Amino acid sequence: MNGPIDLNADLGEGFGRWHLTDDDALLAYVTSANVACGFHAGDPATMRRVCEGAAAHGVRVGAQVSYRDLAGFGRRAMDVPAPELAAEVAYQIGALDIFARAAGIRVSYVKPHGALYHRAAQDPEQAAAVVAGVRLAGTPLPLLGLTGSALHAAAEDAGLPTVAEAFADRGYRPDGTLVPRGEPGAVLTEPGEVLKRAVGLARDGRLTAADGKPLRLRARSLCLHGDTPGAADLARRVREELAAAGVTVRAFS
Repeated sequence: MNGPIDLNADLGEGFGRWHLTDDDALLAYVTSANVACGFHAGDPATMRRVCEGAAAHGVRVGAQVSYRDLAGFGRRAMDVPAPELAAEVAYQIGALDIFARAAGIRVSYVKPHGALYHRAAQDPEQAAAVVAGVRLAGTPLPLLGLTGSALHAAAEDAGLPTVAEAFADRGYRPDGTLVPRGEPGAVLTEPGEVLKRAVGLARDGRLTAADGKPLRLRARSLCLHGDTPGAADLARRVREELAAAGVTVRAFS
């Protein structure tokens, strides 16, 4: 059996009066909160509220950095020059850190969102720009991402910690990459399937890929998407299933 597992989810994904994630409910079950920093979602008041809630629940907060794409929720492919991207990553980390410090906590890690997550996993130049942004922000924060990704390689080259994550509610290709959104099987919505995958990943480091074959995938953190309908209830059930399987759920940072 693997060691303790972290449970992370995307929070603060709203803007103004529009709210996509049930942050208060999710904070009762996750151990790490990937907080939107204003580029794909989120605004100052939302960031402040999530940080205060995370502090109250003992949940770690991470900066979920993104391409500047509010209209596309950060899921549209973009070409951003490396120096510009590094500056924008640092800007987002700094914005969240203001509200984390005000709540008596600190930003504990960085995780790219959406199109940036996928691009940085495969593109060494964009990965290096994300890492440069973390270094520019002034704190050697861990990078949360896919095992064997270009992002993790760039972070390790720069002397930054890395944390491998896996998705309990996303489909995987046989090579360990995620099935792109829009393709069949990209997002898993059947609770029983998500629960089975979460336990399999946490306990044995195994799942079934999109081609039906077993895939070995070690991870220290499991992600559940906060914008999935019923995400908070699913997070509760995942924690219960993990506990029943003898898996300790604990923040990695």
